[in-house]
Amino acid sequence: MLLVLAVLAVSQALTPSTYFEPADRQRLRAIFAGVNLVGDDIESVYYSILGFNLLEEAAPNGQKACDAVKGAVKDDDVSSLFYASSIAAYLKASKVTCQLSVGNAEKTLQQVIIGDSTCMTLYHAVAALSNLDIQFDEQKVVDALTEAIKADDSALSLGYAFHAASYLKGDLKRFHDLIEDIIAQADEINDKYLQFEGGLHTTAIVIDGAYKLAKAANLAPSFMDIEDKIVKFSNYFLSRKHVQSLRNAASVLSVIKQLATNQFHIPVAVSLASEVSVSNKKPVVQVRVSDLMGGSLGKVTVTADTARHLGDDAIVLSKKQFTPSSADQSLYEFDLLSVKPARGFYRILLSLVPTKPDARLIGTSGAEVEVKVTTQVAVETVEIGVADKEQGSASRTTNLQYPNKAASTLEADSQQRITMTFQLKDKTANEVMVAHQCFIRLTNQNTMQEIFFVPEADASNKYKFDLAVGDKAKDFGHKSGKYSMALIVGDAVIENPLFWIVADVQLFFSDAPSEQGAVNRYSRKPEIKHMFREPDSRPAAFVSSLFTGLVLAPFAVLFIAWLRLGVNVSNFPMSISALGFHVGLAAIFGLYYCYWLNLNMFTTLRYLGFIGIPTFLCGNKLLSSLAAKKKKE
Repeated sequence: MLLVLAVLAVSQALTPSTYFEPADRQRLRAIFAGVNLVGDDIESVYYSILGFNLLEEAAPNGQKACDAVKGAVKDDDVSSLFYASSIAAYLKASKVTCQLSVGNAEKTLQQVIIGDSTCMTLYHAVAALSNLDIQFDEQKVVDALTEAIKADDSALSLGYAFHAASYLKGDLKRFHDLIEDIIAQADEINDKYLQFEGGLHTTAIVIDGAYKLAKAANLAPSFMDIEDKIVKFSNYFLSRKHVQSLRNAASVLSVIKQLATNQFHIPVAVSLASEVSVSNKKPVVQVRVSDLMGGSLGKVTVTADTARHLGDDAIVLSKKQFTPSSADQSLYEFDLLSVKPARGFYRILLSLVPTKPDARLIGTSGAEVEVKVTTQVAVETVEIGVADKEQGSASRTTNLQYPNKAASTLEADSQQRITMTFQLKDKTANEVMVAHQCFIRLTNQNTMQEIFFVPEADASNKYKFDLAVGDKAKDFGHKSGKYSMALIVGDAVIENPLFWIVADVQLFFSDAPSEQGAVNRYSRKPEIKHMFREPDSRPAAFVSSLFTGLVLAPFAVLFIAWLRLGVNVSNFPMSISALGFHVGLAAIFGLYYCYWLNLNMFTTLRYLGFIGIPTFLCGNKLLSSLAAKKKKE
């Protein structure tokens, strides 16, 4: 059982849960109809006509489009010839006569097949030749495609190669084998989507071209995990069906239609056709089983393998069959309430078995739909009262019945509490429940100011609300007056959300500030200016003078000694290094003096760096020369 559930859990993310709906057709039709057949370029006209052809509708102003194409086509441009000839072919399918005559078309297209062309150019050339009923050498096309693939084997290039090869009638196995190689290069997203680098247009070109080539070769596309990958590609295309650009709109419509009508693989789309909510009034779950374009797949046996509650994982049913709807053979129904499910969200896993075996169908197991079982709620055992702040319970309480309002106004001051207790009851299950959202709202009847509080549920799911008036004075802005007290209950699974005005309460706040003295919390605050620390005061002048004298005393002793002993300057070396060292040393002492007077540390260090470096170099050279002179002596 666990293994089966694990497999279903993996596969549920794959089966498409939507399809190309009528609203999608209307949206794309508006995009295709928005093309200016005269003012827009021929490529835009091509995608517009292609879109209407895929919708199996006649293009509006088809004859006007034909006339515009005849005037815009260029007989020396392969792409122009492709668009023009394709438009003429699509208009012909819509019973619009559009005879295209282009002078040098055959020469231009035939030269492309012989020359060194890309896969896209070869596709345009081959398609244009076929549209114009011009014969071409298929072997040359094969050789040219082979060389083009060698030069560029990207996903988009191979996609165009598949389209071009689909016009050939010989042995196409060499191109058919490339389908498996390119599918293996697809990028997987979130374990649910597959796409190629280049986005929607590239992915659509590859998949659409692969199935056209498979049809021409009469060989089904073959690659590893084929069902898984085809479904993931289908999910990707369906996720992009809301595109707005003209080219992407035509691309996604073309590939989705290809996946819905090809002769090899048809992904099954299982979507929820009824409302998400299941209730006593609408107990039926309805699903639609169709191809990606919403077409019927014939009679199918639809079985609900399991229905699992998303909250507690409880399984409420197993192997229950849906019954076909009499209104539409694509619809199947099941009365979910017949198994008495509890309220909440459910994931129903489905499997499909066609009455007439069809090997083309993909995604017949592991499909899923999600529904929610709703219920009606009732408010019971409602008690509201006023108690002193220190009392454990209210001294006087009033019992209320929904939707009646308390007959008298409750009064409470800052030394009292307002209490309220109640229970919510699930009417269907006849049991006490807890709602996802439950609020008590107090509204000032004069200012209409609203204050919300959240009642808490205890272990027995009984809600309790306890408002200490004095403690919450700030929340009320200290505004005394009459307030309307309302109970609000809401939940995704409740059919009848409640809004019940329970009572009027008169609140008194004794410590409310006066209107003049009240401070507006949103008013402009004074500017904050940074205050630096005040510098320390200098010592007295006597102390500074005494300290200065002590510092200079050694110099006085030096000068006195020089006067008595004499000064011998004969050994002073007269060199740049000697002069530089002594001048620098004097400058350093002068810098210290300036620092003591008015410089700060950072300025002093910067100047010291400029003075100290040359002083060091000169001093080093001076000492070296003195040492060398002494060594010679």
